[in-house]
Amino acid sequence: MGIYMKTVKLSEGLSLSAVVQGFWRLEDWKWTSKELAQFMNACIDRGITSFDTAEIYSSTLCERLMGDAFSEDASIRGKIQLISKTGIFQEKVNGETFGYYNTSYERVMQSCKESLQRLRTDYLDLYLIHREDPCFDPWETARALKDLKKEGLVKEVGVSNFDPFKFDALNQAMDGELVTNQIEWNPVCFEHFNSGMMDYLTVRHIHPMIWSPLAGGRLFKKEDPLCCHAMEKINEIAERHNEKPETIIYAWLMYHPAGAAPISGSNKLERLDLAIKALDVKLEHYEWYEIYTASGQQILR
Repeated sequence: MGIYMKTVKLSEGLSLSAVVQGFWRLEDWKWTSKELAQFMNACIDRGITSFDTAEIYSSTLCERLMGDAFSEDASIRGKIQLISKTGIFQEKVNGETFGYYNTSYERVMQSCKESLQRLRTDYLDLYLIHREDPCFDPWETARALKDLKKEGLVKEVGVSNFDPFKFDALNQAMDGELVTNQIEWNPVCFEHFNSGMMDYLTVRHIHPMIWSPLAGGRLFKKEDPLCCHAMEKINEIAERHNEKPETIIYAWLMYHPAGAAPISGSNKLERLDLAIKALDVKLEHYEWYEIYTASGQQILR
C-alpha cells in the first residue's frame, strides 16, 4: 500500500510525484523483468509513481525493458505516470556513429508510436522533446505534439534541456500547452539560472523536472575542485540538520519556488529513501544561498 507523497501539479490533468524515478541507466542494472517489476512496485509503495525514460536511452533498450516489466506485472501501468522523450538520434556514417536531432512532424509522430510499442502501453502521461534542435520548426513540432494529444497517445507534452528562447518559441506555437522543462540542476550546475530559464518557469508557474540532481555522483568524488568546495558546505549543513548530504541536496532543489521535481536515477532503494526524506527537511533561507554559492561559480550581486 502506497504512502502519502507530495505531488507537483503540471496541469489540470497531470501531477507527478514530488520525486521521480529515472531509468537512464536501466541496462546497466542487469535485472530480469521480474526484478524490475519488483523495484517498480517498491517505488510505488513509497509514493514514487512517476517513471522517466527516453527512446535514446541505451538505443531504445530501456523502453523495451520497462515494457517487459509492465507485461510481467500488468497492474503497474495504471498506478504510474509514464514519461518518455524523443528528438535525439544516431546514424552510422563512414563506420562511425553520428548523433543528431530530428523534431520534424513525421519523426515525432513515428517516434511516439514506436515508444508506445516498446513500452507496451496505449499512451504516455508526458512526452518531451529531449534536446534543443538548432534546425527545428516550432510550428511543425507543435503540430505533431498537438496531434499526439488529439489522438490520445499522450496526455501532456513538454521539453527537456531548452533555453528560454526555444522554450518560448515552441510554447507559443503550442498555445501555451507545454507543462515542463526537464533540465540539469545541481550544486555545481547553474546553466538554467544563468540563462534566465528558472525565472521564466517560475513566473509562469511551470514546474521543472530536474535531472542529475547529484551531478551523476561526481559530487561525492574528490577529483573535481568545484564538487569538493560544494560538498564541504553541504556536509556542514547536513550535520546541522542531522541528515545525509544527499537529503540536503534534494531539499535544496525542492526549496526553490519553481516547485521542481527531481529525478532519482539510482536503483538502490536506500538512496531513493534519502530523496524522499528531503520532503520533511526545512532548510533555513540563508542555507539555500550557502549551497548556491558553495562551488564558487555563483556570485551574489
